[in-house]
Amino acid sequence: MKLYIKQKVFAIGDKFSVTDAEGQIRYTVEGELISLGKRLHIFDSSHRELALVKQKLLTLLPRFLVLVNGQETAQIARKMTMFRSKFLVEGLGWEVIGEVLQHDYTIRDNGRTIAAIHKKWMSWGDSYEMDIADDADEITALAVVLAIDAVLDADQAAASAASSN
Repeated sequence: MKLYIKQKVFAIGDKFSVTDAEGQIRYTVEGELISLGKRLHIFDSSHRELALVKQKLLTLLPRFLVLVNGQETAQIARKMTMFRSKFLVEGLGWEVIGEVLQHDYTIRDNGRTIAAIHKKWMSWGDSYEMDIADDADEITALAVVLAIDAVLDADQAAASAASSN
């Protein structure tokens, strides 16, 4: 199943749609304007909440929780290594392989591909293509990808704040 995520460039708060290959809206993602830490709600076409990505506060490096149907499914964190960033998906046993900073990576589980993510470079705003191998992993994979993106955003905001001081 291919999903497409297109974020609006000048949107106040996070609100965007996730579409299928035919351009039909499959999910809507809405962020909270006022909250402690970043929170992204994933809704189906009937506006039922399927998943929540929320920032865990008071951590050294950004860490996000993924809740699917109200149950904590995973925690996503960035681990600093000597030469490159590594993302951990705790709770699922999934690993992130590839160039996460360039939005070109694969999520795997014991060698089995869960999802492949590629950034569309010639578009207005951030656009991503997700190719999810198994429909049963669709919501969880989408939430994990959004959590990884939220970690990158939090890192970028921290770097911006540090450079302005």
